[in-house]
Amino acid sequence: MTINEIQDELIDDFSFYQDWMEKYELIIQMGKELPLIDEANKQDQFIIKGCQSKVWLFPELKDGKLFFTADSDAVITKGLVSLMVKVLSGHSPKEIADADLYFIDQIGLKEHLSPTRANGLLSMVKQMKLYGLALAAKV
Repeated sequence: MTINEIQDELIDDFSFYQDWMEKYELIIQMGKELPLIDEANKQDQFIIKGCQSKVWLFPELKDGKLFFTADSDAVITKGLVSLMVKVLSGHSPKEIADADLYFIDQIGLKEHLSPTRANGLLSMVKQMKLYGLALAAKV
């Protein structure tokens, strides 16, 4: 699936719920299904700066595709990083660097997250795109 197809699928999933408490529950559930980062990769160099909670994001390049594993010490934040991993993991570094992440606005995340969580989400996006840019130069 392309990045846009995955985003469209998430928009459909979220549109099924009208109430934001249900949408938060979906985000939390996605966090529980997140493929966990190897404990050995829970190092300071993989912590996303700008998140109030601790969020680890580990990038790995395999066969020209960039894969992410992640974890967080907060359930909502873990759900948010799982959304980002679901959308971006498994694509080429260039696709990740160039991705237009329209699903964030379309599902209403920006207006329903606290300012600190919204900043954390933007930090996740920025970090994943930076990994994409850096690794695209090497591929």
